[in-house]
Amino acid sequence: MKNNRSAGLGFLFFLAVILVFPVYADPPDDEPLIADELLIEDEPLIVDMHLITEELLPDEDDELFDENETLAVESVNDDDFKIDDESFFFQADPIILEVAPFTGPRSFNDVFPGLTRNQRAMVNSSAGLRYSLEKVGTPVLVPNPDSGVDLFTSVIDKKPSFIVEALALVPYRKRELDLLDIYNALGKIENIKNQSIPISGREYHVFTETTRLESARNRRPISDPLPADDLPYSDTMYLRFTDAGFGDLFIRADVSISLYGITYNMTNFRDVRLSFIPIMKAERVSIIIYLEPVKEGILIYSMSGFYLPALIAYSANLTPSINRRITVLLNWIVEGLRNQENEPQIIW
Repeated sequence: MKNNRSAGLGFLFFLAVILVFPVYADPPDDEPLIADELLIEDEPLIVDMHLITEELLPDEDDELFDENETLAVESVNDDDFKIDDESFFFQADPIILEVAPFTGPRSFNDVFPGLTRNQRAMVNSSAGLRYSLEKVGTPVLVPNPDSGVDLFTSVIDKKPSFIVEALALVPYRKRELDLLDIYNALGKIENIKNQSIPISGREYHVFTETTRLESARNRRPISDPLPADDLPYSDTMYLRFTDAGFGDLFIRADVSISLYGITYNMTNFRDVRLSFIPIMKAERVSIIIYLEPVKEGILIYSMSGFYLPALIAYSANLTPSINRRITVLLNWIVEGLRNQENEPQIIW
């Protein structure tokens, strides 16, 4: 009987090792994975022999157990506990995570190759390069497929009836700017309302009020935050633009950071109304602005899509109206970038 208990003790110890060891074979969820190799920290295997021994002890009501009898464990041969290491250790294929390395700023031509001389001249002008697609078709401004920049797919998903493309390059003056500079430059939502454009010999404010909102449900105005010290991975802002022509526009701006640039994806989270008549359903406006610090300056690439009922779209000349609003946004961006450089504003 004693030999049986000793054998049982050895079997339970062997079983405990089998059950407990795999728990330590995988890295903890909160341990980072390194691209070239998977690091696993060895931890000591701890088995509570006291618990195993207690399981071997019969209950007090067990008639076979004599209270005067002591439980003795005879000496056990070491060979009985010898474990084949090859049964527990195996070699797995290495985990490889492919991440494109950041090799420094790209050139403008890396992102937009193949522009003609006239197109390139317009990109560097105060007005930038713009195209309007009143009947949605193939975009004119096509980034390099390997650049990772694709705004058209997101815009076309909303089935717009009108698209405007814009491309501009803001050269550096005092110093080169980085992604954090861009993020802070576009954080001053309150300054958009200060932008004006000349119409018929007078300065015209397209937006009479621009402010952040606390949330989509609580549309209480809040102030712009102080400039950030660290670049967030992503951000979402709720905004209200009071348009001189359309009234209040409630906009959700989703900010995402990529390896080379920042994308601002804006849409209306409420219907757009004109004199209490809804002219554009929620989620039908798409204004996407991509900014990247390239070697020559800050690349600004935007694509805006709008859906309007056919009656309104065909009866109104939308191109000047939309271009004015895009001009205001571009002026605001340039002003913010120049403020980051502590330089005067460039007028588009």
